Amino acid sequence: MTSSIRLFIIVIVVLSFALGSFTARAQRSGPEVEYAAVQGGLPFSPYVRVDNMLYLSGQLGTMPGGGLAEGGVQAETQQTLENIRNVLERAGSSMNNVVKCSVFMEDMDQWPTMNEVYVTFFPEHLPARSAFGSTGLALGAALEIECLATVGN
Repeated sequence: MTSSIRLFIIVIVVLSFALGSFTARAQRSGPEVEYAAVQGGLPFSPYVRVDNMLYLSGQLGTMPGGGLAEGGVQAETQQTLENIRNVLERAGSSMNNVVKCSVFMEDMDQWPTMNEVYVTFFPEHLPARSAFGSTGLALGAALEIECLATVGN
């Protein structure tokens, strides 16, 4: 066999492996999705993981035994962010990985009070954030916060 034929065969073999690898990657069915187990009979997951992103459901300032934290917006904000921290830890993440939060408030005049507590949960960086005035939050809550975070590498 001549050297040019051998070279041609080697090139064909290498290209076959390269194209086979490319085809396998191209046939991936989509992102990896994980739905957290529903808790307490609620009609939603506490979070959904899509690849390395966590999408948290809105959290209220509910105490572990049920009912809202007593003491107004400051106490509800504290408990809401503790609940977010707990969900993140169950998902393998932390408050340091939060990239965006949305805050829904029954009374926007309470924004400064909420903000005083909020910033203490993000000592390394402040995530992007939106805040909205809202009425009729679940359980008569003063606020609800939902966040997006990364997990893993």
